[in-house]
Amino acid sequence: MDAVIETPWTVPAVKAALETSELVRDGELSARVLQGAEPVLLATMHDYGDLPVYLSVGGEQIVCSVLLWPVADQPDRHAFNEFLLKAQRVVPLSNFAITTVNGEEVYELMGELSCRTTLQTILIELRTLAENAIEATELRETFGAASAGAA
Repeated sequence: MDAVIETPWTVPAVKAALETSELVRDGELSARVLQGAEPVLLATMHDYGDLPVYLSVGGEQIVCSVLLWPVADQPDRHAFNEFLLKAQRVVPLSNFAITTVNGEEVYELMGELSCRTTLQTILIELRTLAENAIEATELRETFGAASAGAA
């Protein structure tokens, strides 16, 4: 079982901890805080094509997410949404969602953690989410090929 920390994480605390991590020292990721109503950490995953992963802290949880592609760009989105629900187990430890960004619906992949988890677990989540975002793109291509073959 993972250890827990006494003081819950905040976005600035996660950034400060990441700055001392091996992943940052080795150039696998870089992190910066985006200021807004609530601060959000932008972790750029360099080993995954500079994939942006967003981390926020609220209440008792940390949410990490990757924006995938606009819903409007998805052919046969209703069939694709059903496909995602059935394929959920293919992308472990992450959940698909649809969120609105600047008035546009976008597919999102996310993972949640306790705000009292260890830095090691946060690092694992960032890597897992990046890997799963790549897998989600491959699933989209699989769906496109399968739906084209059915037509």
